[in-house]
Amino acid sequence: MRLTPCQAALAAAIALNLLLLLLSLPRLLPAPPPAPRCRPISAPRPPTPGVTVLLRDFEDFAHDLPGTSRSFSSLDLPVLPKLELHIRTQHVLIVPDGTRASPEILDAMTAALDSNTRLVLVPVGPTPLRCVGLDVDLRRWTLRYDAQGGCGAADGGTAALLMRSQDLFNLSFPTERPLDLAVFIQAALRGWRLRVLRRGFTSVPSALSSAHHVWKAQNLKDSRRRRLMEEFGIKLEVLEDGRRRWYGCSKETERCFGTIRARTPPYLLEGRWTPPCCLKALRETAKHVVEVLEKSGVRYWLEGGSLLGAIRSQDIIPWDYDVDLGIYRDDATKCQWLRAARNGPVEDEEGFVWEKATEGDFFRVHYSRSNRLHVDLWPFFPRAGVMTKDTWLGHPQDVEFPERFLLPTVPLPFAGFIAMGPNNAREFLELKFGPGAVEEPEYPNPAVLRLRRGEPPQ
Repeated sequence: MRLTPCQAALAAAIALNLLLLLLSLPRLLPAPPPAPRCRPISAPRPPTPGVTVLLRDFEDFAHDLPGTSRSFSSLDLPVLPKLELHIRTQHVLIVPDGTRASPEILDAMTAALDSNTRLVLVPVGPTPLRCVGLDVDLRRWTLRYDAQGGCGAADGGTAALLMRSQDLFNLSFPTERPLDLAVFIQAALRGWRLRVLRRGFTSVPSALSSAHHVWKAQNLKDSRRRRLMEEFGIKLEVLEDGRRRWYGCSKETERCFGTIRARTPPYLLEGRWTPPCCLKALRETAKHVVEVLEKSGVRYWLEGGSLLGAIRSQDIIPWDYDVDLGIYRDDATKCQWLRAARNGPVEDEEGFVWEKATEGDFFRVHYSRSNRLHVDLWPFFPRAGVMTKDTWLGHPQDVEFPERFLLPTVPLPFAGFIAMGPNNAREFLELKFGPGAVEEPEYPNPAVLRLRRGEPPQ
């Protein structure tokens, strides 16, 4: 087949267009992304030598922040009004409002921060500091100071505190107020060594210039201290002179723990024992009930775990949550409060609430209407020389026993007063709990939680 001149020209034009399209195709396609550039992963920068100044415990309504900041800035030190994550210096100096800088004091503090010392403290102002021992017993919810117990905290005047930045950031509560007390507690829990130097920083007069400001600052200090104790689960603070500050429950509040399941209070599952405020309430309630029973002529005796506590330590078992007393059933009518309780709960003149238990034929005396910590009163009666009762709750120790243990009862020290108990307490307890019950303490329900061997009974 012969091509005509027109067909040949058309074919040549098409071929030329295809060639031009192929040549221009790379410019029409999007450019490929540039190859990634590999960057070496840099190691974290080590802290730089030096000190960052952290201002603590100043009040928004009256303070000396500008003066304090200028004083330490004059030493070319970074000053922060609050803890920040970008602190890069090796050390942090925590100073109270109104402190005035001194390079000599700062050098002495830095030199004292050796490999064995985690915290160095100096006084701020004219009042010297002194070391006091500090024991933080979380299992017993207690903070205890001791003048002979080493150096766990500083007492006396106001303190400035130097520590390594890394140590501060490793604290669980690095910014809680009062900051010095928060650091002392956490240092005690970690076993850190503290050192107190005699010479310290000077200070300017307090910025709290009016009585109202002083009152407001003191209220804030008290509320912060209470909140700090709540954070750490501290219910009792015992001072050097024996005075006590309570942070737990009272007659006006609910008790400190929730519902007891399978005879196991929730605090045991948290690795703790009965809060001291609850033990205090139980002691007061037990003493009150015993006094009422004795005045009324009701025969009673320490029962169950309460008798165990009396024989072991003359007190309530440190993880117990109630007090148990047995009474002669026929004597119940001698007590006006027990008579009245059969018709419903009744509050006596001292605010204790008597009631008949809903679980069976026995009585409970509560610490107050709000706080339901209580003493249980179990009515027993003799039958052929054996003490028995109408209500049995299925506890292993809830068994009948010979009346001879009560003929007569004998006085026993218990919870700060004298109560009556069986005349052969060891035999009585081994009948109830089994051989070795006195020497081998156990939690209320070993099937749920057992006391580790070697733990002290109190």
